[in-house]
Amino acid sequence: MTTLVIAEHDHAGLRGATFNTITAAAQCGGDIHVLVAGYNAAGAAQAAAQIPGVSKVLHADGPSLEHALAENLAAQVLAVVGAGSYTHILFPSTAGGKNVAPRVAAKLDVAQVSDIIRVHAPDTFDRPIYAGNAIATVQSLDAVKVITVRTTGFDAAPATGGSAAVESVAAVPDSGKSRFLGSEIAQNDRPDLTAAKIIVSGGRALGSAEKFNEVLLPLADKLGAAIGASRAAVDAGYAPNDWQVGQTGKIVAPELYVAVGISGAIQHLAGMKDSKIIVAINKDPEAPIFSVADYGLEADLFTAVPELIQSL
Repeated sequence: MTTLVIAEHDHAGLRGATFNTITAAAQCGGDIHVLVAGYNAAGAAQAAAQIPGVSKVLHADGPSLEHALAENLAAQVLAVVGAGSYTHILFPSTAGGKNVAPRVAAKLDVAQVSDIIRVHAPDTFDRPIYAGNAIATVQSLDAVKVITVRTTGFDAAPATGGSAAVESVAAVPDSGKSRFLGSEIAQNDRPDLTAAKIIVSGGRALGSAEKFNEVLLPLADKLGAAIGASRAAVDAGYAPNDWQVGQTGKIVAPELYVAVGISGAIQHLAGMKDSKIIVAINKDPEAPIFSVADYGLEADLFTAVPELIQSL
């Protein structure tokens, strides 16, 4: 039994989601191989080789893989799977993983198991449904299991201590079905939202983009936190899309999550309720956010947050 993990990387190194996915792979049992597909991505391949538990790194390097276009990356995964005897193919449940995994599952004619948070056995997994309000235990009888891993459900594997062999494999040619035109990268000197240990999130109750920044940024600066937002706040234009936390945004599980002026709609709770400690500040005592909060403060946020900052 051998599991293939599809690494996410920036060519020079691995992204955090890869380490959580490798932990999930270890729980599936058997050997773990990691596919690093990119262009001039030797640094990422060497980083994967140092992860304990990884027995082999497959390094596919070519211009067709530079931008991780879904058509080309899916073809690369299928080429590697066709040459091996893999029982499991694991992707992080990120935008990239969700883009490629269904293509691979369709080509292999198997059912995809999405967003797993627990491994019971090599063929049995837990996954959240109904916005996380219920957990389904699913069993796959397919010979090859294509799985996406909710990274907040698994601890990150150690980055050092391993010594896997790195094997070069031929890169697939460009499919010609899509092409990379450009990207707009949001510059942010704060921690990445999905990797941050502390997150301060704001909701529609802040009233405007100006108040959002005026109230939350000083608190985040004091705590060294990333900034998040509810869908309502994003839809109202108070915060950019990449700050959205929730079922239709980013799934996070920091050590500390501070929810300011967030009522706690189901879709928002689905994205943050696995946080280790949740602090809620809201003047509505009936706000659903209090049902998941470890500490709740029923107060006007425009008074409470400045007082909290002063105390810190």
